[in-house]
Amino acid sequence: MDKGELDDRFSELYRSHLRDVYSYAYYRVGNHHDAEDLTEQTFLQAYRHFERALRESDGRPLRPWLIRIAHNLAANHFRDRSRRPQTSIDAEDSLVRGGLRATHTTEDLVEERDELARILAAVENLPDDRREALIMRFALGMDNREIARAMGRSDGATKVLIHRAIKQLEGLVAATPTPGT
Repeated sequence: MDKGELDDRFSELYRSHLRDVYSYAYYRVGNHHDAEDLTEQTFLQAYRHFERALRESDGRPLRPWLIRIAHNLAANHFRDRSRRPQTSIDAEDSLVRGGLRATHTTEDLVEERDELARILAAVENLPDDRREALIMRFALGMDNREIARAMGRSDGATKVLIHRAIKQLEGLVAATPTPGT
């Protein structure tokens, strides 16, 4: 495959999966700036190894491969950050930056926002592998096979992981007091 064809195929991969990689990065790091940096790093690293990935993929989709790269870069990000103490971003602050704190007049919207804040806070308390699996499943809409490939697990182990993550999340959300009660 010549360089022009390789670049065209990579451009298509980029257009097809930019949103997924950015969403994954954002859910992992919690802020726009770091998510953009991780997204850029993911695609730079993917570009360096793209030809090999095409050969080794046997025609399978490359989205799990991209998410795996983003996963590894996010882990490096947190490891590096732990060496430089910083203030953590809580779920409420993340919601404000994400634009979810608009003034609404209906009680339903306020309750939904509070429920979302409780869920996001509970997700932060999940073990890393469970949090990763839920982000991939529900934020990115990946199926179990894609998640298994991205996490380097079997399909069965991934199904169990997601099931346990959901059960643990339900327990955490149920144990979190509703604001105002």
